[in-house]
Amino acid sequence: SLVIRGEKDEQAVLCSKDKTYDMKIADTSNMLLFIPGCKTPEELNADQASCDIIHSQVAGFSNNYWELRRCRPKLKKLRKLLMEDPYEGPDSRKDQTLTSSKYTTEDLLSLIQASEEEILHQLHVIDACKIEGYWRVLEFDYEMKLLNHVTQLIDSESWSLSKVPLRTCLEELGSLEPREMIEHILLSYGRKYIDDAGEVYFEMHEDKICRAIAQMLLQNAVKFNLSEFQEVWQQSVPEGMTARLDQLKGLALVDKTSRPETIFLLKVEDLPEDNQERFNSLFSIREKWTEVDITPYIQDLCAEKQTVGALLTKYARSSMQNGVKVYNSRRPIS
Repeated sequence: SLVIRGEKDEQAVLCSKDKTYDMKIADTSNMLLFIPGCKTPEELNADQASCDIIHSQVAGFSNNYWELRRCRPKLKKLRKLLMEDPYEGPDSRKDQTLTSSKYTTEDLLSLIQASEEEILHQLHVIDACKIEGYWRVLEFDYEMKLLNHVTQLIDSESWSLSKVPLRTCLEELGSLEPREMIEHILLSYGRKYIDDAGEVYFEMHEDKICRAIAQMLLQNAVKFNLSEFQEVWQQSVPEGMTARLDQLKGLALVDKTSRPETIFLLKVEDLPEDNQERFNSLFSIREKWTEVDITPYIQDLCAEKQTVGALLTKYARSSMQNGVKVYNSRRPIS
């Protein structure tokens, strides 16, 4: 089945089970006639001895049709809706009183301009979980609290980061936090697998854990001295993990022009969804970008089979600066 989605102030999109399409009205020079019970030549019996003329009534006509073009699902609103009421834990008083900002799968399907599969995939990407039938994202401080419980347990038990047992985590941490939250944080920051004995284990994602800790450190400062930040960051990550700047793509930006060099939080999910608005926003933050720096912030704008290079050609102007190719805006940024 096909569904048209969009609220009154939005451009309508058409969704199949797993794809989203822009809808545009196109004119046709051939008039389309609607004839109830109309038979095509193939449906008529070719062996008929005598051909009868069939009288048909034209019920309607059209000079245009809907042209569909595959487009990116409009998923930014999904995170925005879920962030209206992030889950702060079972003891949160706010959670016990508010019900207005909670969304079921059906609610999201009626509000988000994307196919069901694209919405469910995005819920997985943003680590949303179902609590009492509603999709929720964890409030960042609560998420860090849960992650800290898990990493401290791994450290105290001297477990390998590639073999963290679910059962022991639930037994040890179940008195501190709900068991489903412990399992959710393991799923968010690890890969689940079952060993030969049927026991459930998790292999923890080093990059994702280091990235989350960096976000926690950076969100409390406007700008951070880069070398100081790297030192504090490495001390903050669990033992055995290595903090590397390439883990922060689309999360933080290094300013190499300042002395000393600095780093600041710039999350790709906080930027506009529209292509032109995204580029305007990026060029207002920084006048000239290298391709390496800008790629994490525009990668998600690439349509099917479109490259970052094609996007830059369309929305930016390139020049050479100290032997390095840089990109700036095609239009004046106010």
